[in-house]
Amino acid sequence: MDDSMKKRQPDRRPISARESLFSQQAAHLLTKWKVTPNYISVASIIFSAAAAGCLILTSQKNNPIYWWLAAVFITLRLFANMLDGMVAVETGKASPIGEIFNEVPDRISDVIIFVSTGYAYGGLEFAGYLAAIASLFVAYIRALGNFMGVNKLFLGPMAKSHRMFTLVGICIYYGVFFMFCPVPSLMSWGVWAIILGSLLTFIRRLHRIVTEVRYD
Repeated sequence: MDDSMKKRQPDRRPISARESLFSQQAAHLLTKWKVTPNYISVASIIFSAAAAGCLILTSQKNNPIYWWLAAVFITLRLFANMLDGMVAVETGKASPIGEIFNEVPDRISDVIIFVSTGYAYGGLEFAGYLAAIASLFVAYIRALGNFMGVNKLFLGPMAKSHRMFTLVGICIYYGVFFMFCPVPSLMSWGVWAIILGSLLTFIRRLHRIVTEVRYD
């Protein structure tokens, strides 16, 4: 077997929120209700679709409630992404296809959310598609690094959580501060920042892979 295959192992993103009492109680409750990690992973797609729907609705009516709901659903998507791993650890039962449910829903969720930003108020359609593509490249380079034995590739500045919280911040701005300090194009500016940050993230991760593999 190839050495890189021997070293390959699943990564677990370091998230400080896992240590919070609320997160641990939520994971314990889901375990008690026998909710499987795979179901939680699928739920993240549902939250992402709900967030996307709210973002698209803002283009028809720039209502603060849509922005608030979008922020809530994006946050729930991230919470579900964290809880699926916590529940898997608590139950001590890893599904044979757990990695598929851990990764594929994430990629689907990224595409759904970023494409919808292009159709949101203040967004640009092609920028939303570029952000979706950029997110896939960032995830791909991490998976490639893991395959080659370079683990813990969660470098920023635009890792998944950074991208999502950037969008949450934009949604909160439109939901609260837009009426006092209107910047209609903030969504497009924010998405461009995500695109450029994702490109830098890709380069940094690629550089680390090359460096570690070359001098291993």
